Amino acid sequence: MNSQYASLLNLTGKLITSGGSQEDVLTAVCHLLKEEIEHYDWVGIYLADFKKKELKLGPFAGEITEHIKIPFGKGICGQVAQNPRTFISQDVASEDNYLSCSPWVKSEIVVPIMKKGKFIAQLDIDSHTKSSFGDDDVQFLEALCKEMAALF
Repeated sequence: MNSQYASLLNLTGKLITSGGSQEDVLTAVCHLLKEEIEHYDWVGIYLADFKKKELKLGPFAGEITEHIKIPFGKGICGQVAQNPRTFISQDVASEDNYLSCSPWVKSEIVVPIMKKGKFIAQLDIDSHTKSSFGDDDVQFLEALCKEMAALF
């Protein structure tokens, strides 16, 4: 993991353990990631609602999206809800099951947030650049999501 991500992981760790409300901390994390990482153009948290079998949009940073509820299985986020592991699309135009949030989105990464082995939420990041997510992003975001699980 590069030094920028290591510093951000340290900073987000302090936010997560600050004692703030879940919503305030998640909002701060989303804004921090969007502001500090050039290729993160939209950063949001989707929360799992197992009774309705859908994801509900929680805190986010970036443009408003019409996708405030996503059925499990629909789109990249819905796929991760059903099969909780990190999913990267370096070119969203090549995805059969893609929900377009914005015509500017070119790539996306979705990382599940797990608590005690159970999927509870996910971190969704869109980029306006194709092929923008690499191994450092995966390592950083998976570590961050492990820490964020403490908020749920």
